[in-house]
This record gives sequence, structure tokens and C-alpha cells, in this order.
Amino acid sequence: MKNPLIIYDSLTGNVDRFASRLEYKKMKVSPELEVNQPYFLVTYTTGFGEVPKSTQVFLQRNFNNLLGVASSGNKNWGRLFGKSADIISSQYNVPIMCKFELSGTRNDIERFTQEVNKIVQFNSKVD
Repeated sequence: MKNPLIIYDSLTGNVDRFASRLEYKKMKVSPELEVNQPYFLVTYTTGFGEVPKSTQVFLQRNFNNLLGVASSGNKNWGRLFGKSADIISSQYNVPIMCKFELSGTRNDIERFTQEVNKIVQFNSKVD
């Protein structure tokens, strides 16, 4: 059975709440965290469409096993909504699993889960 790992970064608790509803093994980004297995990243967008510094530092050490990214945001930011997912996707050549507002809806959780399952099905790296 394949068991995806979710790594998440949260500032205000929105991504914490999103991650808590996922039925996968989860770990929160921390300065010392090193991940030696394939994982999916869920983060947030900060400032004016920026990747959080904590996520950037984590990815500098752990980008090799990244399989996909999702990001929270606020749709009031228009084209900058969930922009960190766009940046990470482009920088590390991984798919965007989804973008969700605040802590996400049930539909966002379902969409994220479907995307994870699609990638896991075709990726032999995921145990």
C-alpha cells in the first residue's frame, strides 16, 4: 500500500486546519526537518504573492523528493491568490495539486486527495 507523506507550513492556522483533514501521514515544516522520502507540500502565500521564508528554507534542503504542491490564499488578492504554488511549481517543476482559500472546503480536500492519488498511482518512489 502506498502511503503518501504530506509536509505542511502554516502561519495563521489555515494550513494546519486543511492538513488536519487529510488522511495521510503529516509533518509540519520546522527549521531542522529533513525529508528523505517523496512528499507533497502544502503551504500558504504571504506578502504580495510570495513563498513563505520558512517554506523556502525547507525546500532548499528538501526539494529532491517533492512530488507536488498546494497553497492556501485569499481570493481577495486576485491574480496573487495562492501564488506561492505557482512559484514553487515553476521553480521545482512539480504539479500544483490545488489552491484553496483560507483553510479550504470539503471539495478542496477531495480535489487534493484525488491529485495525490493520481500521482501516487503512477510514481514508484512512493511506498
